[in-house]
Amino acid sequence: MYYIDPHIHMVSRTTDDYETLAKMGCVAVSEPAFWAGYDRGSVDGFRDYFEQLTAFEPKRAGWYGIQHFTWLCINAKEAENVALSREVIAMIPEFLDRPGVLGIGEIGLNKNTRNEATVFLEHIDLAVKTNEQILIHTPHLEDKYQGTRMILDMLTGDGRLQRDRVLVDHVEEHTVGLVLDQGFWAGMTLYPVSKCTPQRACDMVEIYGPERLLVNSAGDWGPSKPTAVPDFIMEMRKRGHAESLIRRVVYENPLKFFGQSRGFRFNSPLDA
Repeated sequence: MYYIDPHIHMVSRTTDDYETLAKMGCVAVSEPAFWAGYDRGSVDGFRDYFEQLTAFEPKRAGWYGIQHFTWLCINAKEAENVALSREVIAMIPEFLDRPGVLGIGEIGLNKNTRNEATVFLEHIDLAVKTNEQILIHTPHLEDKYQGTRMILDMLTGDGRLQRDRVLVDHVEEHTVGLVLDQGFWAGMTLYPVSKCTPQRACDMVEIYGPERLLVNSAGDWGPSKPTAVPDFIMEMRKRGHAESLIRRVVYENPLKFFGQSRGFRFNSPLDA
């Protein structure tokens, strides 16, 4: 089955991972900007990173027939530095018209601080003014519920937003309903040690249905599995779900959400 991974950090993966994903049926990946493993000290560091995301990673993915899309921002881990964040936000429009750029992300909260919230709101303002889609990171573990509520309060407080153009990622059982009830898209991230498992993601599909639900691997620097979406597909098949339902979650839903971005130009393998 063809699938799309809507949130995976391929700069932290080897080229062999692209080959493995292609063999498993992955036809496209969406890579949000995120933490480099250290806090970058200048706007030029982010400019170089955005160059990598928009110029080199699409080529590396293309070697294996995978289409690569990206999002741009300064992530929540580095948003405590408001002065630097504002420099980065001011620089982002230089890259928004590049092929494959889908919008602003992954923005959000890390420790739910005032500075993180300030930078989050300034990213939102940029996205609205440039008519970009938004991809959002919700905090980990004990900060998850509070951070998600804070994020939703900030989002719903901005009447300019089109909620169906916003993806709130890393949902779990205690936050997925909050996100869906407000009209946003929800992303389920499959991690081996935190966030969600394929089994729990299947449970959420069974409880809430497939509408506005995405599933991804994140595949970042820490313990993660870039082939987690095929694990979800297998779990859904074990439970006897129809192929049409599985395809909707892992292929059709990403197409529907990303298709709202002017930077999404997708060459469907089904048309080949």
